[in-house]
Amino acid sequence: MSATQLQLARALALPSREAMLNREHSVQHFWYNNDQLLTQAWKEWEETEVDTTTFTLDDSLLDKNLREAVNAAWQNPSKEHLVKSLLEEVATDVYQFQFFDPERLAVLRGYLEKVWNANIPMRPPYGIVLNRRGAMLDKRSEGYLAAPSFQAFYNQVLNTYMRPISRLLFPEIIGYDTQTFGFSIYYDPSTDASIRPHTDASSVTLNINLNLPGEEFSGSELDFYDQVNEKVVQLSFKPGTAMIHKGNVPHAAKPITSGDRTNLVLWLFGDNGRIPAPGSKRTDIDAKERWTTPKTTPDGYAPF
Repeated sequence: MSATQLQLARALALPSREAMLNREHSVQHFWYNNDQLLTQAWKEWEETEVDTTTFTLDDSLLDKNLREAVNAAWQNPSKEHLVKSLLEEVATDVYQFQFFDPERLAVLRGYLEKVWNANIPMRPPYGIVLNRRGAMLDKRSEGYLAAPSFQAFYNQVLNTYMRPISRLLFPEIIGYDTQTFGFSIYYDPSTDASIRPHTDASSVTLNINLNLPGEEFSGSELDFYDQVNEKVVQLSFKPGTAMIHKGNVPHAAKPITSGDRTNLVLWLFGDNGRIPAPGSKRTDIDAKERWTTPKTTPDGYAPF
């Protein structure tokens, strides 16, 4: 009996950690040469090893208030104020809000635990230690998480929630939000403990915590450098909470000192990575323009 696509994918030998971090050509060849195999392996894995009735990925996992407000705005954009009322501005161009229902997060985390134990090669974000929970999420990325139900959910989060909310908060990014990017990141004192101050190559960044209630950690706060008010604002994640901010806001992750923290990080930017120029003016636009999905083909550009 010939080996299945899933068996063949599991038999692949990943490039070394050093080769990945140094972005050697052999690594690029590995992902390119095995792209179709890995895509089919994820499909086969989900069909044969995942009970999709137990691990149903849809917007029922999201905070009820957020889901209802967003659905109302899609039906009638004049009701978008219901969405904005859920978002707390905690620093200039930085907002915090409840994204996932903490009591429903176990479904998504259970699914992702199966992903991380699937033994199908995934490419971790470059520059991040090769821990078991770092993965690329977007189709534009080599070695991404190609499981069909996850991809449907991922794109629902981006298109139904992230983009219109981003346009509501930062209307100047319209036209610079046609393309998407995403990765997962895992903070642990013994692997990735912190990230130095930086800005993102995005128009807008959505950072969502996936810790379950009771999964405590200490440290790992996010410092946002509020250049308008000339101060540093320090924020902490709670299960299912999110921070959304313009990509050009400098920020850093403080060292995690105990426990661990798992997050999804999603970006929007324009075609070929274009982002608004610094100091772009915020202009009024019709609400209907915010609550639309751009008819744009993914261009294949990946920031890393």
